[in-house]
Amino acid sequence: MKLRVYIAGPYSGGDQCLNVRNAINAAELVIRFGGVPYIPHLSHFWHLVSLHTYGFWIEQGLEWLKLCHIFFRLPGESKGSDIEEEAAQRRGLTICRTVEELEKALNVR
Repeated sequence: MKLRVYIAGPYSGGDQCLNVRNAINAAELVIRFGGVPYIPHLSHFWHLVSLHTYGFWIEQGLEWLKLCHIFFRLPGESKGSDIEEEAAQRRGLTICRTVEELEKALNVR
């Protein structure tokens, strides 16, 4: 079974498109290391079509988080990522903050 990795990081602070791109780049690392990424940042495109509240998006992400094994936190301040990380800690997920930690957690070496 492949490990599922939740990618968290800044979205609304700064350039949203750059933040989405950073999350996609992180997902490419997850795939390279043998995992399966979940990218909540991709809801950016859904939100462009159907507006929802901040709370709605957090709730959606927390539901997906329940299915993941690893939490990969990208650098930068993010209230949403803080909420998600607290939930990941409560669930006992492996928390990774660097590429090296992610690679090790996905047992690649």
